[in-house]
Amino acid sequence: MNYSLSHIPSRTTKPREDGVTMVMDKGLSIRQAEDLIGSAGQLIDILKLGFGTSFLTPNLKEKIALYQKAGMKVYLGGTLFEAFVARGKFKDYRKLVDSLGLDTVEVSDGSINIPTKEKCKYISDLAKHFTVMSEVGSKESGILISPAKWVSMMRTELDAGSWKVIAEARESGTVGIYRPSGHAHTALVNKILAKIPAEQILWEAPQKSQQVWFIKQVGANVNLGNIAPDEVIPLETLRLGLRGDTFFQYLPDALAEKLRQVKAE
Repeated sequence: MNYSLSHIPSRTTKPREDGVTMVMDKGLSIRQAEDLIGSAGQLIDILKLGFGTSFLTPNLKEKIALYQKAGMKVYLGGTLFEAFVARGKFKDYRKLVDSLGLDTVEVSDGSINIPTKEKCKYISDLAKHFTVMSEVGSKESGILISPAKWVSMMRTELDAGSWKVIAEARESGTVGIYRPSGHAHTALVNKILAKIPAEQILWEAPQKSQQVWFIKQVGANVNLGNIAPDEVIPLETLRLGLRGDTFFQYLPDALAEKLRQVKAE
């Protein structure tokens, strides 16, 4: 922080288990990656090379090394994992991850159907060598999964060896834990949080309104993902109550109420 200010919530520090921020890189250049690290690298815990962009991104190994040197866990998007599995090339996927020097992977089944037992086998096998993040939920709009099923899948995958379970929302933030409007399925999220510890869940929240909702629901140290590179610092201001949407979140009740009354007058 550049200066001191009272009534700022305590934030975990890197390397952290909760309060993590996962950023999606959809094809940044080396220069853009360097700029991202220079401006917000200290705030980024996890860097996802979104969906299949790593197949096309120039200077891939160089960019991965830059992010890792900045203290970020880097992994390939879950859609790429599914692309290899769909083609019967899981062993080739393992070789790719090793060749890129990655220590983190994502196991997902948002685009193709992978039976739970088979998915957990992938998780447990990969967890012997990598930090595993597994994604729960469908990328298809209109597909509803009951809260009990969400909880069951999350618990099963954590038990299989996942470090974090990712609550699916896609890049758009309009499926999975969200309605097509982008609003959270409140009852679903509350039922999940009643059964699964918050620090073990990473909520995909690409929209500012979603970030605000989860910060108010869980707190400054909620795990949030699919954050755009230019939204990392704005997100941190939301976490700290330094933006209008969360301005009163951490002020003492008496002061917050007084300020609201003055504004109303």
